[in-house]
Amino acid sequence: MSHANHTLATWKKLSAYPGGRWLFSRVVGRSAPYFATIKPRIQVLERGLCQVWIKNRRKVHNHIGTVHAIAICNMAELAAGVMIEATLPPSHRWIPKGMQVEYLKKAATHLTARAELDPVPAFGEEGQELPIPVSVVDEAGEEVVRATINMWVTPRKN
Repeated sequence: MSHANHTLATWKKLSAYPGGRWLFSRVVGRSAPYFATIKPRIQVLERGLCQVWIKNRRKVHNHIGTVHAIAICNMAELAAGVMIEATLPPSHRWIPKGMQVEYLKKAATHLTARAELDPVPAFGEEGQELPIPVSVVDEAGEEVVRATINMWVTPRKN
């Protein structure tokens, strides 16, 4: 997915139809194949917000039968990346620069990650580091992971 307007427009178009959110999630998973390993489902996407859900299943488990920390990090990075892609003007691009993660409790249920920028900053002519907070909660609404994905945002070269 290459431009914010295109990403958000595609989401709005597809999510209006039965199976559209699933199809959009599959397209995102194919654009970065590693994300497909967690079988993410994008639930909400708007400027400054993305919410992603994953199923608690054996393929994402660790040795103690809970959702593996790296699967959760993958989910957090996906939520932040799709959100920033839908938020940036077409004149800008992004790349992840770093990640800080706090593991707060075992993840033993399906999970939801929420990446949100509030307020959405202005994007200028200089490169800027943009920290994106991501909260991952279990089915009871308890936070299991808190992450910050640092994105490097720059104007596109002509």
